Amino acid sequence: MLANLNLWFTRLTDHPDGGKLLLRLTFGILMLFHGVAKIQHGTDWIAASLQAQGIPGFVAYGVYIGEIITPLLMILGLFTRPAAFIYAVNLVVAVLMVGTGKFFTLTKVGAWGLENETMYILGAVAIMLLGCGRYSVTKNEAYR
Repeated sequence: MLANLNLWFTRLTDHPDGGKLLLRLTFGILMLFHGVAKIQHGTDWIAASLQAQGIPGFVAYGVYIGEIITPLLMILGLFTRPAAFIYAVNLVVAVLMVGTGKFFTLTKVGAWGLENETMYILGAVAIMLLGCGRYSVTKNEAYR
């Protein structure tokens, strides 16, 4: 009986392309909020942090690629794998810049200090490995 119930539920929920779309939309939309904040408030604090480490301040503009361009590409299903890779690299750089002090910490509710950042990074890696699936603004595989 449990096996039949499991088979029924599996048939009902077997939509890998829909799952890929949901994953892309979730991580794309959530990252866009960060990108919009950078548009509204600028990247001066990022530039200052980079310059303090001997890196040219103009590198801070790369955050617009990682937090606006790549999420939009992932949402649209365009160049999904490279966009997800750049998205993940952007997040790794962000963690290295401001999150290394949270590596061995727990929050007040017992969550790992880098839980959100890790979820974003691994979500991007999953999208990179899965690709965009069937739902994309283009049917041309070369642009997916």
